[in-house]
Amino acid sequence: MRSAIARRPRALAGGVTAVAVLVGASACSTASSGTTDGSARGKTASGKAIQVVAAENFWGSIAQQLGGSHVHVTSVIDNPAADPHDYEPTAADGRAVATARYTIVNGIGYDSWADKLLSANPGDDRTELKIGDLVGVKPGGNPHRWYSPADVHRVIEKITADYKKIAPADADYFDARKKAFETTALAPYNRLVSGIESAYGGTPVGASESIVVPLAQGLGLKMATPESFLDAISEGTDPTAKDKTAIDQQIKNKKIKIYVYNSQNSTPDVRAQVKEAKTAGIPVATVTETLTPAGASFQDWQVRQLKDIQKALAEATGKK
Repeated sequence: MRSAIARRPRALAGGVTAVAVLVGASACSTASSGTTDGSARGKTASGKAIQVVAAENFWGSIAQQLGGSHVHVTSVIDNPAADPHDYEPTAADGRAVATARYTIVNGIGYDSWADKLLSANPGDDRTELKIGDLVGVKPGGNPHRWYSPADVHRVIEKITADYKKIAPADADYFDARKKAFETTALAPYNRLVSGIESAYGGTPVGASESIVVPLAQGLGLKMATPESFLDAISEGTDPTAKDKTAIDQQIKNKKIKIYVYNSQNSTPDVRAQVKEAKTAGIPVATVTETLTPAGASFQDWQVRQLKDIQKALAEATGKK
């Protein structure tokens, strides 16, 4: 399956600007500088911060928060207008990767350019994490693993373990960062995930594309939209008339309780469905592919979207 941003007539497919190296250890954003624990930036047992390069900023945000002052994270895709699938790396990206001790790539066919970037800029002592390999999803599967709560927690475990292997003298620091991130920073996210599943598990929902599928699965919601339609919109191909008719009937007969769409990929077919849903009195919620706004933390971005979905489900079902 192609990325959800591939070959699509949408605002997100605009030009990509040159990417600057992002320095910082904020618990709120990969792009900001300074620390949240009062220590000097880049201060590790070895005296050097771990140089980290993440292909996308949603993984970069998590990597920065887990590493704190002991890492320096560069997120290659850090602009909501950039296309993670068709991105063309710059010379600055190559230099960042060449000096990285740790790299994070989504994989699953989502960011093939990142593999080429790594191959073209070998590192003598580099640890590489490919999310698809970690969670066991092969090319052709759904690549949007940052929308799977279970996979997000697996990535957190792996990044922390890798940091400890790279800088074993700082293991206690990384364990503390992980604990704080999971119990404090991610607490609202975790509560919303479990709360939505508990209150609305099994509720039928509709969606515009496959980006919503891992989230629906994580929330225990029943995806009613035909998979072939979800994949067609994600891959930038024309959905079949049969699928569009099936969805029209689902909306008309209120077979779905809410409709969730990616506002960064609003095709004519999707816009028509959103309009139909609203006309039918079906609440509509939105999600985006990458961090929005660009400086948001992973958890703030996800919590805002989860609250929107929770509100729509409450309105549709009458449950609080």
